Amino acid sequence: MAQRHLDPTDPTATAPPPHPASGHATARGEAGAGPRADADTDALVGYLRAQATEFLRALRRHRESGTGTGTGPETGTRPGPGTGPATRPGPGTGTGTRPGPGPRTATEPAANGTHGAHGSPVRATPPADDVDAARALRRAARRISATLHTFQPLLDADWAEEMRPELAWLSGTLAMEHAYASRLERLLQALHRLSGSTAFPAPRPVGRAGVTATVPPPGVSAASAGATAPVAAHPASANRGNLTVGAAKAGALLDRQLTLARTRAHSTALQALGSSRFHAVADKVALLASEVPLSSTGRRAAAAAPGSTGPDAAPVDLRPLAAAAQERLTDAVAALPLVTAGSPYNAEALVHGLSPDPAPHPQDAPWHQVRLLLRLHRYALEALAGAAPAGPGDTDDSVDVRLLAAGEALDRHRDAAEAAAAAAQAARTPRIAPATAYALGVLHADQRHEVEAARYAFQHCWRKEPIRLP
Repeated sequence: MAQRHLDPTDPTATAPPPHPASGHATARGEAGAGPRADADTDALVGYLRAQATEFLRALRRHRESGTGTGTGPETGTRPGPGTGPATRPGPGTGTGTRPGPGPRTATEPAANGTHGAHGSPVRATPPADDVDAARALRRAARRISATLHTFQPLLDADWAEEMRPELAWLSGTLAMEHAYASRLERLLQALHRLSGSTAFPAPRPVGRAGVTATVPPPGVSAASAGATAPVAAHPASANRGNLTVGAAKAGALLDRQLTLARTRAHSTALQALGSSRFHAVADKVALLASEVPLSSTGRRAAAAAPGSTGPDAAPVDLRPLAAAAQERLTDAVAALPLVTAGSPYNAEALVHGLSPDPAPHPQDAPWHQVRLLLRLHRYALEALAGAAPAGPGDTDDSVDVRLLAAGEALDRHRDAAEAAAAAAQAARTPRIAPATAYALGVLHADQRHEVEAARYAFQHCWRKEPIRLP
């Protein structure tokens, strides 16, 4: 059954009931509800409540901008096998959907008459609100989960251990569709670059609009609107003829495989957003926006008034817990081969490139772990500051430029490593032409070189002295 969650942006919304575990004390968010907590403990409570509020606000935006929340396929689309029943177009739209082996959509013709690789018109850009809302959901979920991990001694242990895996599941589920779309775009652009094409394919739409039917204007028939187009269609550059036969077939193979994976990820995200598991997570986040369950140590810190002394009034400093997260990051970075990564063109990332093992490169795992630890460190600094930046482009005085640059380098490292793995997986497809396999091999080597470049960029910025933004 669908449930209604508290929206803190609604002035008529009422406060949620107390936490079910009535035996646990909580830190009240309302001013004047009790003695003022210690500054650091108050910052932790305020940070968690602010992220919970952002989560609920993003959830409301997502529901208002999206065409569905997981209760079924989106209106105007015909899903592929296993995705649920087909839907009918609304009356008077003048268009519909055509059955086929996969999802097919009705699209508007491009304004300049440009058609994709399969003769289909270019799709419109997805609504910015839908994409931004999904990203805001993931961003808030990541920050809440990281804060529960770093400052767990101050929080109710059972509650934190129950929340963290659920938030990780939600963030990972919502990220998969965007990850597949970005990976495909990265690989197609690399194919054009390696083929010497002067024009790269236009960015592919990401979000619901990438798989949702678009209704043509009144008076325009379905035939003149371009009939229907498969989800895999993407704009082709004017120099697509410059691609060799092997590169063109490699691009088509990657398009089919990654688009299928993206479609499945989209269906999984829709089902997740309509599941009882998600509603349970949203209910807990709504409670978190009002009150934060604390441990016995956290309760004593929250009950400590300024200047209080005694065994039951012991303010807790958050800085040692944040310093522990920084130490874990420093130890993980010290284990990385930074000396090797600091040598340009060291070709270390190409080792085991011809291994038949389909598992990811074992040398990538320590770098991925450092990326996660760096994120935990950044979010701990945000909690110490009392609130996170409002958006990706907004920063405050607590943000370290070196951490931002290192995080961007590790993000590029992850994207390149996953793109190389996708190219290798496509090259293992049975009965492909030798020219196609050769193009995929060149593409795999190119992405492993990108992995090497990202490692070099990380060690270059990590060894710089910390610089604070003015």
